[in-house]
Amino acid sequence: MRVLVIWPPHVPSYFNAGHHSPLYMTAGHLRRLPSVDQVDVRDAGVLNTHWKAIGDLLYQGRYDVIAMMNDFDAVDGFERFTAYARELSPASRLITFGRLSSMNPGFFQRYGLDAIVQSGDYEAGVAHYVESLTAGTPHAALPGVAVREGERWHPPAGDGKSLPPEEWTLPDVREIPYEHYDRLYARDEDKFCGIPFRRELVVPVARGCPIGCEFCEVHEIFGLRERRLSVDATVAYIEEAHRAMPFEYVSFYAPTFTLDKRWMRELCERFLSGPISPRWKCATTVHHLDADLVELMGRAGCVRVSVGLETLEPDGHGSLPRAKRIQEERFRELAEQCTRAGIELNAFVIIGLPGTGSEGAIRTRELVEQVGARFRPTMYTRLHDMNPTMTPMEISRYNRHLIADPHHAPDDGLYDFLFGREPRVTSVHERIPVAAARSGA
Repeated sequence: MRVLVIWPPHVPSYFNAGHHSPLYMTAGHLRRLPSVDQVDVRDAGVLNTHWKAIGDLLYQGRYDVIAMMNDFDAVDGFERFTAYARELSPASRLITFGRLSSMNPGFFQRYGLDAIVQSGDYEAGVAHYVESLTAGTPHAALPGVAVREGERWHPPAGDGKSLPPEEWTLPDVREIPYEHYDRLYARDEDKFCGIPFRRELVVPVARGCPIGCEFCEVHEIFGLRERRLSVDATVAYIEEAHRAMPFEYVSFYAPTFTLDKRWMRELCERFLSGPISPRWKCATTVHHLDADLVELMGRAGCVRVSVGLETLEPDGHGSLPRAKRIQEERFRELAEQCTRAGIELNAFVIIGLPGTGSEGAIRTRELVEQVGARFRPTMYTRLHDMNPTMTPMEISRYNRHLIADPHHAPDDGLYDFLFGREPRVTSVHERIPVAAARSGA
């Protein structure tokens, strides 16, 4: 069986290389199936290709299965891609997986696909479908996967599978188009998650989150119980990736990276003792940091920590979990701790959060900048308001850039936070040496 795993072409509204890691993890997982002879993987969503090349790939590949990754801001080219696939590789079975189909699976029924992964780990869902084709039961009910038979959709046979971390297949770095990722990170004014001018190795460390923010999809897709790689597996992957090609820093991809403090201390001690001691960054919450841990992280090579601050306005705390109700004094303390440790503090702030307005967002931004932190805004989005009948244009408003509420007046100054001029740019790359193999040394 020949399989193509692809992120269809589109113009991204935001870029986080970590969000693209499931593409490569799904491809790697499928390669472990006895029935699969070949898996090709293409990230066509980073301004790196054109439709002629996509047509060539489909026409010449003659894939048995095409697994299409989706996301909140990646539906622009979906209809065109499925049309190309049906026209140029008519025998291919089409299945989709990703954040959007997990939150709004019915939306994808309009595209004439054969299957939709709507719960559980993405790679497990795609594997279930591939194995059903191998067994000659293409319409069998599957865990976490809706399957089409003619004009009828069969619902999943139950919840999708959650894989233990030992069964994850981490991305093969040789397949990733890093030069295109580098370009998307080069302009810091865009406020993307990467560090400009330095190459990033993403390490997918954990899935699931117990905090359960209502504006976040992580716990709904991957569960409230965290699953985490062992420290040994994490370090081994970093070492393996560095043997394959040069990287300047590591980005740990986890919803709440410092959730397990014992694990954190073990990782930091490994970096301090060597032989591998990378510069690195992570994302977590203010609640899951303390002075001792921040100091240890700084000594162990951490150059940036991002926290879900959301808002410092008390009127906005009602819609937040208790762990996210951060007081001004606590945030100031964290900023001081990060400064002493040599760590750049990155504050995720939600614009338009219930109970807040533009004046409250201004106060939060002023305080963030006053303490020397980096202000990272995103638009409040009620993901549960999505429904299957929405148009692709309506769905695209849930990419956390635009105000999704159709009744909200867009002239109250909220857009200035996301699209206004940004005079403050990061200098954290200056703390990260350029790899000799990339600098020409």
